[in-house]
Amino acid sequence: MNYQHKDLACGRWFEFSFPVQMANIGSEINRTISWKNKNNLEYSQQAFERALELLYLTISDKKNKKRLRELTRLYEVLADFFAFDNEYGSSDTSWQNYFFGFNYLAQSKRWN
Repeated sequence: MNYQHKDLACGRWFEFSFPVQMANIGSEINRTISWKNKNNLEYSQQAFERALELLYLTISDKKNKKRLRELTRLYEVLADFFAFDNEYGSSDTSWQNYFFGFNYLAQSKRWN
């Protein structure tokens, strides 16, 4: 696979805590939404692909084995919202709210 985040794919990603991983995915999703709302579909698509790449790495991380069901469902619902027909009824706001909690946890001293 040709990774955009080459240094992270080489193992650095797996050193991050789960909340930090999810907060980073959330940052890419926020970029996706921001570029989409600015009608820049090329940058929006690139940000979305980076988010999926980070999510793939998170799914591959052995410490997240017990979260596999949530993570694979997240992959499915993100793809549904940004690339398909939004059958799950997601919104920009629902995605921002979902990832906000991880951002808060990642910033707390308890997880770092």
